[in-house]
Amino acid sequence: QVQLVESGGGSVQTGGYLRLSCVVSGFALDYFAVGWFRQAPGKAREGVSCRANSDGRTSYADSVKGRFTISRDSVKNVVYLEMNELKPEDTAVYFCATPRLFYSDYGYWLRHFDEQNDYWGQGVQVTVSS
Repeated sequence: QVQLVESGGGSVQTGGYLRLSCVVSGFALDYFAVGWFRQAPGKAREGVSCRANSDGRTSYADSVKGRFTISRDSVKNVVYLEMNELKPEDTAVYFCATPRLFYSDYGYWLRHFDEQNDYWGQGVQVTVSS
């Protein structure tokens, strides 16, 4: 059974740092891509970052490029999202996810994910104050 559990959220001030963790079970990171998504109140869910399993290619939303870094530990089955220079607009519930279907381009998946059929964690709150 596929399970994803996020942790590491919290409240920080503008310019702060957080590292989110996603512990996965039921599949091996060597064979499945994992991504991070976020959803602010009243806003649509958006892709933040993802990492392909095959070649390790990473993709980032323009809004976080240069500030966020995705990485993984395939032995521990953990995916991380390091968030630097946090801004109030980063405030959202952050989800980790893995796609239900195969994608040849996971940068595409980051922008065309399936909220109903992909596998999602429960989400973790990140709040950035001014």
